[in-house]
Amino acid sequence: MGVTVKKGVEPRSENPERETGVELILTDELARADRALSSVPPVLTHMLASSGQTLVSDAIVARLRGMLSSMASQLLSARNETARPLEDSRTVDQLSDRLAGDNVVLSYCYALAMEGILTERLAHRASIDPILSPLLQELIASDRPAVAEMAMNALAAQSRFIQSQRRMELPLSELPAELLDTVLKRWMKHDKTDPTAAEAVKRIKASYDEGAGRIGLFARLVASMKSGVVAALELEHAGLALFASALSKITHESRELTVLGCHEQQAARLALSLRAGGLSPASIERQFMLLEPVDRLPSDIASIDPARAALVLKQARSKRAF
Repeated sequence: MGVTVKKGVEPRSENPERETGVELILTDELARADRALSSVPPVLTHMLASSGQTLVSDAIVARLRGMLSSMASQLLSARNETARPLEDSRTVDQLSDRLAGDNVVLSYCYALAMEGILTERLAHRASIDPILSPLLQELIASDRPAVAEMAMNALAAQSRFIQSQRRMELPLSELPAELLDTVLKRWMKHDKTDPTAAEAVKRIKASYDEGAGRIGLFARLVASMKSGVVAALELEHAGLALFASALSKITHESRELTVLGCHEQQAARLALSLRAGGLSPASIERQFMLLEPVDRLPSDIASIDPARAALVLKQARSKRAF
């Protein structure tokens, strides 16, 4: 079967040269949003060491602490494959602090925590199933066996993600390859004199398969949709996980940044990304109704054609310091 293509997608313009007033406003807002995101890691570092935050911040910080502790526990457990007892909580906390000292690791965990919270918010606000969206159900029923199998695996991976977020855990197997390498190097830098740690690193790498992780599965699933990927730009139809992976592919932004663009204070990024994806102003408004207050949507977004929106994002990317 084919994937249902949603209406409201506009063709890309071949002339991205003109510049409008709303574009200048959005470019400025996008620059401010980038500066705000660049300050996230040091702020998170402070929050992890502090208490007394707001309820929303408490939710993010709790998930961050849980995921960092989860990774530390897995690393130490891998080193302790023999009959040695598991490390005490102090050792786990020390390794968690080392991992939190890496801005890339911290930022990735922050994006995952935000995705978990946004997924829950969409379930309560719009009754969007956090695991099985209508689009994923269509893909599972595909007449292409490879796509159907991939969609089933993505469903299982999304279910594990939701459970892990609720338990505030992060399996090492779900990290992107480069990030896993960063985590392992940061661990070895502090435990390089322990031969059991080096053996543990070898075991972890030998059992790792990036393509089997949730992000890898959704990326491959999005690629398999080809031109039908536009169906994933309707949140209510696709669910947040597929939506973020599809929008990331179309805009060439990282998936983590795409997820963060769905949060407050990032309205310019979200509007430009959706416009770059070819969505009509009416379709963009529908996504804002689910994610953001509609009054934050730039009223003249229609004056920026998809090609121009993509160019604005590309120019911002070239200036980004993170």
